[in-house]
Amino acid sequence: MSIASTSPSVKPQASRLVAFLVLAAIVALAAATPFLPNYHIRVVNSLLIYILLGIGLNIVIGYTGLLDLGFVAFYAVGAYTYALLASPQLDLHLPFLLIVGIAAVLGMITGILLGIPVLKLRGDYLAIVTLGFGEIIRIVINNVDWLTGGPKGIARLDKASILGVEIARPVEIYWLLLVTVFLVGLFVWRLERSILGKAWAAIREDQDAARGIGINTTNAKLAAFATSATIGAIAGTIFAASQRFVSPESFTLQESVLIVLMIVIGGIGNILGIVAGAAILILLPEVLREFAEWRILFLGILMVVLIIVRPAGIVPRTFGPEKLIRGLFGK
Repeated sequence: MSIASTSPSVKPQASRLVAFLVLAAIVALAAATPFLPNYHIRVVNSLLIYILLGIGLNIVIGYTGLLDLGFVAFYAVGAYTYALLASPQLDLHLPFLLIVGIAAVLGMITGILLGIPVLKLRGDYLAIVTLGFGEIIRIVINNVDWLTGGPKGIARLDKASILGVEIARPVEIYWLLLVTVFLVGLFVWRLERSILGKAWAAIREDQDAARGIGINTTNAKLAAFATSATIGAIAGTIFAASQRFVSPESFTLQESVLIVLMIVIGGIGNILGIVAGAAILILLPEVLREFAEWRILFLGILMVVLIIVRPAGIVPRTFGPEKLIRGLFGK
């Protein structure tokens, strides 16, 4: 009788302890990063940019169930928007926040333009079309020399500033990225739990059944592409502001595949999984930099093992941020 009465309380206490440790580790890492050398801060900044890109692409792949291999195109739209509007290229030198807004709108429009012709496509056909779209954007950027600088790219970009506060050093970019990732992650998490998020989930499970129960799948898909592209463009803007240089080499198909791998390995449809996947694919190669000849092989073996052992990802869809909160506060 005593065992039965005490056992129900053990699990909540254990989950609360795990949740507390996870949250404490995240807070400790976030607080310790500004005191690291600039090289390590730049690595963390790269990690945060990929987390932001993963959150954006996850809307299409994880929530809606559509395979998009051209997501890097929206990343390029944001980066080149900043490069053109904050450099001697067009000699406009607009404020950073205004450029972020313009890039977000352009990203949304580009996402809708991609979404319209692929509304009836599924599976491999959708992947091929989106892949082609990403390559078209890269080739256009690479060949329109008079505007984008072509293969040479655009250099001497303005330093970003918000309300008169200059954001140029790695630690300053870090805080900008940290706040952006938190706000975007919170927005997307709430969006997932909204009516639109439920519509995306229905489309992911069965498009025909979703249409049969009255869901406007056309509008829901366009909303997914538009929201995803907007986040990708914002990430591109911050990337360009942090590098102060952009070129077509940063927006290849390999980048799109890397973001997809982050989502699949970390956990499709889960923001916490994106963080885990990004940490493995971005930080692990840096840790293994001394073993340059073997690190890609080791990373490939690790990915194969993870897919076999954890086919649902490191953090499955069933374990979301709400479970972390419940575990922490016991609700």
